[in-house]
Amino acid sequence: MAIALLMAVGFSSFKSDKKKDIFIGLQLWSVKDDMQKDVPGTLAAVGEMGYKFVETAGYGDGKIYGLDPVEFKKLCKKSGLQFLGAHTGQAVPSKEKWDETMKWWDTCIAAHKAAGVKWIVQPFMDNVGYESLEGITRYCEYFNAVGEKCNAAGIRFGYHNHDKEFTTVFEGKPVYDWMLELTDPEKVMFQLDLYWIDHGGKNALDYFAQYPGRFELYHIKDEKELGESGKMDFKPTFEKRAQSGAKYGIVEVEGYNFEPLESCKKSLEYLKAQDYVDFH
Repeated sequence: MAIALLMAVGFSSFKSDKKKDIFIGLQLWSVKDDMQKDVPGTLAAVGEMGYKFVETAGYGDGKIYGLDPVEFKKLCKKSGLQFLGAHTGQAVPSKEKWDETMKWWDTCIAAHKAAGVKWIVQPFMDNVGYESLEGITRYCEYFNAVGEKCNAAGIRFGYHNHDKEFTTVFEGKPVYDWMLELTDPEKVMFQLDLYWIDHGGKNALDYFAQYPGRFELYHIKDEKELGESGKMDFKPTFEKRAQSGAKYGIVEVEGYNFEPLESCKKSLEYLKAQDYVDFH
């Protein structure tokens, strides 16, 4: 069943042709060592597992895992995968380094545009974002500027959380809430990591109710392979996808009981066994 990969005006969200449709992809950080050793072979293995797309974590100097972006896209296609998104970024610059950082983003965005990606997500902040309200305000202004650049290229810009955004509080409000309120929804979306929000002591459903439509991507993660810990219940977040705004789910495995590729395979098998996930 085809999914229409259309962007809303102003790039405010991804839209699919069916409310239940969702692609399931893999964040390649899950197999980072394999990607360092054998890019074509690793992509082929990921495609054989049944993942629909990949999200990269290997950008540098205009290249993806050391390859021309278009060549990397071709390798993905050969393996039955779409190259839809990327993790990369830069820490918030000082005033003196603002122009230099924006030039870095220009190169980064151009590379990913050439490969036809749908989103670029920054998966980190440095200490500036956690030290003061002024610091997180600086980050949000910066993210709005990057998001504007991405919009101009037809790419959605977003941020991926860990647990610290929920456990760090300014004026009675977690950093994550400040980010949601200080970023422009037209310029910045959020890739919600379902494991890290839970680990940070918060409930994703509360955020969906308070900030509907802001969470355009899910990172689906457990302590090791999906389902391994018995602690993560993904069903409620999938059932609230319409409210959250999520159109894509990305598996990320960072702890392993097996070799990384096998752990990623078992994680996908776990999702396929759940009646709340549709695969197309």
